[in-house]
Amino acid sequence: MKTTAIDPTWAWLPYRASEEQPWNRGRAAHLLRRAGFGATSQEIDAAVEKGPEEIVADLVSPRLDAAFELESDAFAKTILASGDPKNLSAWWSYVMLRTPHPLLEKTTLFWHGHFATSAAKVEDAETMYNQNRLFRQFALGDFGKLTHAISRDPAMLTYLDSITNRKAHPNENYARELMELFCLGEGNYSENDIQELARCFTGWEIRRGKFRFNQFQHDPGMKSVLGHSGPLPEGKSIDVVLDQPAAPQFIVSKLIRYFMFDEPAASDELVEPLANELREHEWDISHVVRRMLTSQLFYSEHVIGRKVRSPVDLVVGLLRTLEGSTNAYQLGDDLNQLGQGLFYPPNVKGWDGGRAWINSSTLLGRANVIGRIIRDENTRFASGNLNEYFNRLDANSAPAIVDKLLELTLAVQPPQTVKEQLVEVINRNGDRSERIAEAIHALSTIPEFQVM
Repeated sequence: MKTTAIDPTWAWLPYRASEEQPWNRGRAAHLLRRAGFGATSQEIDAAVEKGPEEIVADLVSPRLDAAFELESDAFAKTILASGDPKNLSAWWSYVMLRTPHPLLEKTTLFWHGHFATSAAKVEDAETMYNQNRLFRQFALGDFGKLTHAISRDPAMLTYLDSITNRKAHPNENYARELMELFCLGEGNYSENDIQELARCFTGWEIRRGKFRFNQFQHDPGMKSVLGHSGPLPEGKSIDVVLDQPAAPQFIVSKLIRYFMFDEPAASDELVEPLANELREHEWDISHVVRRMLTSQLFYSEHVIGRKVRSPVDLVVGLLRTLEGSTNAYQLGDDLNQLGQGLFYPPNVKGWDGGRAWINSSTLLGRANVIGRIIRDENTRFASGNLNEYFNRLDANSAPAIVDKLLELTLAVQPPQTVKEQLVEVINRNGDRSERIAEAIHALSTIPEFQVM
């Protein structure tokens, strides 16, 4: 696929069901898979009735669910009491599995990979937890405000050594990543811009776990950043970065890759209309995400099946699709084993994603984790076993179970021979739940299961 061949005017028009692109269960499942972590059969039914515009409108404007918030907060307090940041992955795995606001959670995960910060260096559980809450607060909100807030975030200050940024010896780490990885991308700044921007952040430090501005360690002199000169106090320098034409282009490009397709990189012509809208709507991320998820392009062959499932999409997605619940601590460990340890991105660039998730070793690991989870005695499917679950869906025969399983889990249908093999597995002698688990395990090894 060459994105230069995609007409931007057509791409961002609102999706309208047609003979070529009908609104059906397949496209409804596609939307709920990309805008969250999969969907149950009942959720797909409801989505088909509503239509994409109404669904996305609800997704981008999540309403407070007090009961779930209390549940989440109680689990978080238990985790924080342990003092071990490694346990935070259990809490977030649980939240993603149970959240009534999947798009909010999925976008929070996007920012965690974008403003990547690792507990391996920060080491403090509460500091990392507070950063996660910050991402959730602004996930579908104002990117400008998020950038200002993350620049003062204690976890980020620690991770990129801003706490050692003094006027006598400016530390350039955060200044460099703010431009290269967070806002502008390579080639849109100079080394001098980095050096001057680093001076703007001198004196930003942490005291008693909170951000503090130390005026005695701040360089108040004249600076020149990206063509703007002056003392550039406080967050003025961040505004200079955000005002660059490259900034909305860079952010929209990353959002397209996250929500729409891994590769190739979206062309400038395709990105430009949404970049302009992001600027016009004062950095409102929800506006751009809504435009993407209701666009002609989103429901086309250019997008469906064009993303490799991340470990979160793979594991949390399967469980949510089958109304599954399991041990959250083990689930957090599983994600780490598959290369997406929550709160532990590999470096400041975050996870590479896309094809980087897939190689001969990870394919085996992905299937093994799926096999372990669905056979775990702690895993339940709508409080029952797999046979009981599919009976509830009126899928009583092996062919009906396979059809339902493929409909719920796959964006791209496999060859007929795969379907026949799965039917054969379920029809073997023995416990029906175990045979279904064996079929799901086998399904998880095929190429079509790795994409969404």
